[in-house]
Amino acid sequence: MRCLVIIFFLGFFATLILESKATADEKSIQYCPMNQRAVMGSIGGIFDQSSRVGKEQAIAVKMAVHDFNRWSHCSNLALHSQDSKGNSARVVSAVTELVNKKQAQVIIGQLTLQEATLLWDFDKVAKDIPVISTVPTATSPPFLPSQPPSFIRMTTDTTLQIQGIAAIVGQFRWRRVIAVYEHSNSFSADSGLITHLADSLWAVEAGLEYYSAFPRVVSQTNPQKFIEEELSKLRTKNIKVFTVLQASLDFAVMLFEKAKKLGMMNKGYVWIVMSDVANLLDSVQSSVLLNHMQGVIGLKTKYLDTSDSFRTFELRFRRSYGSEYPDEEKYSSPSIYALQAYDATWALAKAIQKSEKNGLQNSTNLGNSILSSNFEGLSGIVSFKNGALLQKPVYQLVNVIGKSYQEIAIWSPDEFGLSEDRIKGDGTKIRIGHEYAKTWDLGTIIWPGGQLTVPKGMELGSTAKPLRIGVPAKGAFKQFVNVTFDQLSNETTITGFTIQVFEAVVKRLPYHLHYVLVPYSSSYDQMVDEVHNKSFYAAIGDIEIMANRYEIADFSQPYLDSGLVMVVAVKPDTIATKILVLKAFKLSMWTIMAAMTMYTGVTIWLNEHANENPDFGGTFPQNIRTMLWYSVTVLSFANRETIRSNLSRLVLQTWLFVTLVVTACFTASVTTLMTSPRNKPSIGDIDYLLATNAPVGCNGNSFIVRFLIDALHFRPENIRKIGSLSEYPGKFESGEIKAAFFVAPHAKIFLAKHCKGYTMAGPSIKLGGFGFVFQKGSPLAADISEAILKVTQTGTIDELEKHMLSFSTCSSSSTGGDHDQGQGPDGVGTEPFFVLFLVSGGLLALASLNAILRLLKKHLDNHGFINGRVLRWASLLLARAFTKSGTTLLRKTPIIQRPNNEINMHRNELEPDLRAIELATNVLS
Repeated sequence: MRCLVIIFFLGFFATLILESKATADEKSIQYCPMNQRAVMGSIGGIFDQSSRVGKEQAIAVKMAVHDFNRWSHCSNLALHSQDSKGNSARVVSAVTELVNKKQAQVIIGQLTLQEATLLWDFDKVAKDIPVISTVPTATSPPFLPSQPPSFIRMTTDTTLQIQGIAAIVGQFRWRRVIAVYEHSNSFSADSGLITHLADSLWAVEAGLEYYSAFPRVVSQTNPQKFIEEELSKLRTKNIKVFTVLQASLDFAVMLFEKAKKLGMMNKGYVWIVMSDVANLLDSVQSSVLLNHMQGVIGLKTKYLDTSDSFRTFELRFRRSYGSEYPDEEKYSSPSIYALQAYDATWALAKAIQKSEKNGLQNSTNLGNSILSSNFEGLSGIVSFKNGALLQKPVYQLVNVIGKSYQEIAIWSPDEFGLSEDRIKGDGTKIRIGHEYAKTWDLGTIIWPGGQLTVPKGMELGSTAKPLRIGVPAKGAFKQFVNVTFDQLSNETTITGFTIQVFEAVVKRLPYHLHYVLVPYSSSYDQMVDEVHNKSFYAAIGDIEIMANRYEIADFSQPYLDSGLVMVVAVKPDTIATKILVLKAFKLSMWTIMAAMTMYTGVTIWLNEHANENPDFGGTFPQNIRTMLWYSVTVLSFANRETIRSNLSRLVLQTWLFVTLVVTACFTASVTTLMTSPRNKPSIGDIDYLLATNAPVGCNGNSFIVRFLIDALHFRPENIRKIGSLSEYPGKFESGEIKAAFFVAPHAKIFLAKHCKGYTMAGPSIKLGGFGFVFQKGSPLAADISEAILKVTQTGTIDELEKHMLSFSTCSSSSTGGDHDQGQGPDGVGTEPFFVLFLVSGGLLALASLNAILRLLKKHLDNHGFINGRVLRWASLLLARAFTKSGTTLLRKTPIIQRPNNEINMHRNELEPDLRAIELATNVLS
């Protein structure tokens, strides 16, 4: 209580201060006596006194004229106002009267470009009179000529706000929008608003679903009844996002009262208002905000409301408005429209004064003078370009909460989306958001019905009238769709893999889907026809996507791949049984075992031969036989040769260990092969069936019957229609069918339950896959397809398939396709024994190299005498050659006569040597 008293006194003193300041400002103006005042110019004002905006602007213009007359000392500006009552014809007649009778030099007020164009067609005099338009929503329809220089807009183009609406829709990713607007007058540019909205929504990947136009409230005898009837029609739409493009305050209040009554302000709904409503929220009674407009969001024009000049103006405006309209005194705060009208009046007043001083008082100069205005007013910078305000507005995104509203974001036409910029008192921006709209955290928004999460904005179907979706009631494979009826509770239960997938996909939709599953007992093709005939909105199940079905209906992205496959009975594979033992190992394993065995025998023989083991001796052919025999007997321990070398023993023990391991694996592999069925398909391909006119079976309700006839050219009399999965084994056993055709998912289920005795054969024919069926042009088809991709990427469908479609307890060989029919498990390769082969092979290499070096050394040692003989023979040969050359030389040399006894003595000394040379020569020759 004490706080309330303090707040009251603070407000009271603040009011006194502002009033004293306003009084001081008025006293500072120098006044002229009334008889010395001269009329400087005349202004004509056109306002719709039946609307809140018109009331505010009329008072603001009157205040501006009053302030200007006081400010301009001895110049007097006359104001002549007319009430248009929101009628375009009255606007035209009022302007004509003001121009021709009141000699108005400029017109200010709620004139649209269409009304001004009509005026210029009727009154040529008024064509040159400058017109300043202050209508809240201003558009430039494409069918009107370009805006003339004499028409000046004090407000910005409404298309900028429409871009803001599109930015909101894009921010929250709503897909479709319904537009609601009130006709502004009999010459409205409403069609231009709708066109701009549709284009702007398209830019954010959204669309305009529907729009509804309401007559002006003042033109109806019972507007509330009409509004309620129109809203009742809109409530039946699937779209829950509404935007109010153009509305008076009275219309907006009635609209939300009726929307609340019809339940259209509950959870799931979205209401977006433009500035013509959001700018007047301060003028709305708090009870209306609290009871009928909770959760509404809108774009409110941002302006500086903390300056001293604004506070002074606000105080004077509330006083004037309260005295003029006592019933509305409590909600008499000025809106941006009052500020704009006040600034516009000052702009034209200064222009008239400037023209009077320059002696140029014609309409053209007056209009140019207005367009050259450049000052800071209460609403912002007043400057014009191309006949409109140059400064683009900044909008607050506000949310109605409780008895008031709060700002949640900022939007500007120069930005891509919503931001959280705040404007300080000095006009500077504070950036606290991010660059792009998609990453901005807009804070908490309370939506209609008190909802805190963003509404999805769209619903297909309703609780009272859900969408009828057909499901196959007599499908052969209950794992996909299983329809059961409980007679006690009189309830139908529909379960299965397809139902689970559809429910997971629906959760991913950006809107609510109200539907009911309806069992359908006829064929799949007839169910698709029912969707085409609009008996069903959609159909789900194990429905194959086919070209002929696609001609009459839309399909979603396939949620499960499929293809047409043939299942046949199996028969024993006798050929494979005869060579069963050889398949225990792969060819590479057999090859390396043979090579390693031979290498082990050779290595042991070399080591023992180097150690002069007599068991490994003999002639060369005997040695070869011993080597080969030992290589064979070493595997069976049948060798009789004694091993003396420790290195040979090491090599042998290592190889025996490897052999033991390999033998154990061989035994296990043979056991596995012998216990596995050695079967093969009884029929290899489709051509055999066609050539022998063999009967085949398939699901009688599916497309397979027609596909076998049209695509595979089976005779109709050879096709047996089978109704349930359990009938197939009996048909095979009785010989009524030789093969059965399934789509691949169905074949997997059949083989999972009947894995013994059946297998897939022949190639698989690629098909479109399983998908959901929708009516042609249904927007749900694209949304469901997108949701299927999301569910697939998260692995949900794989998990559901694993738990709901996998029931097999058989080995893969029993349920395999044509790639492994009757082959059983593959033989063992060399990979498991790589380390053993590496160790054993390395040891064999070292042992064999050691044996070769020892044998080579021994061979050289045993044959060393040959080398001495060769050297001796070479010496003798050289000596003989020297002797021959020496004898020839002696013969050519003159004989020196010596005593005979001396010659005989030398001959006796050389004769033994000459005999040895001659003997060596004979031996070599």
